[in-house]
Amino acid sequence: MSAELLTDRPAGSDTTLVLKLSNPGAKNALHPDMYAAGIEALNTAERDSSVRAIVLTGADNFFCAGGNLNRLLENRAKDPSVQADSIDLLGEWIAAFRSSTKPVIAAVEGAAAGAGFSLALACDLIVAADDARFVMSYARVGLTPDGGGSWFLTRALPRALASEILLEAKPIGAVRLHDVGVVNRLTRRGTALDSAIAWADDLGSMSPKALARIKSLITSADVQPLAAHLDAERDSFVDALHHGDALEGISAFLEKRQPNYK
Repeated sequence: MSAELLTDRPAGSDTTLVLKLSNPGAKNALHPDMYAAGIEALNTAERDSSVRAIVLTGADNFFCAGGNLNRLLENRAKDPSVQADSIDLLGEWIAAFRSSTKPVIAAVEGAAAGAGFSLALACDLIVAADDARFVMSYARVGLTPDGGGSWFLTRALPRALASEILLEAKPIGAVRLHDVGVVNRLTRRGTALDSAIAWADDLGSMSPKALARIKSLITSADVQPLAAHLDAERDSFVDALHHGDALEGISAFLEKRQPNYK
């Protein structure tokens, strides 16, 4: 079987889409075919109002080993543009995760290595088994990060810790990453996916318009000065207040019932 990205709507879940990295025998190592399928899956989910949250995971209780070193060796014999195009496609997939209006949760078992770590970091939230490991292994094989790994880590962590992870290229445990705020929730081994789906289902019961607006504000907060961001918050709040979701949400709260967002 070849590397592929599987899609699934879990039984009993009406609002969650699961994307599963699958490359049997290679610890779900990545391939450009996965990137293209991932971009298409996210674009399709963006147009599907029944999908309100997305979970990214790996098959066989292992998240992702990153790039396939044998394929990278083969690419050394080809024009450099071949590898550049592959990394650009990975970048498009990473950007699609970040621009999605729907919450995306990574469910990590086993390990997330190299670009697999970058994929987890591209998600909005991370659920990990307490024995899972994360590693930016590039320096150990004479390479440098791709998939936004260095970008995400230097924004999520103090410079010293980000430098340690990127330069030393040794595994760091999920517990330590949870302690510093990169991993949101820890679970027992074998339960990360179930926990992530339950969390996604909970987010799926909330106002999709509000969550989309909040994701946009989070993204813009990285680049906007406070004055501009205050204006953006004002505009978003006013738009949200005059949307039907706010009427339903406020009414449900005052009437002490669960809201039903369409």
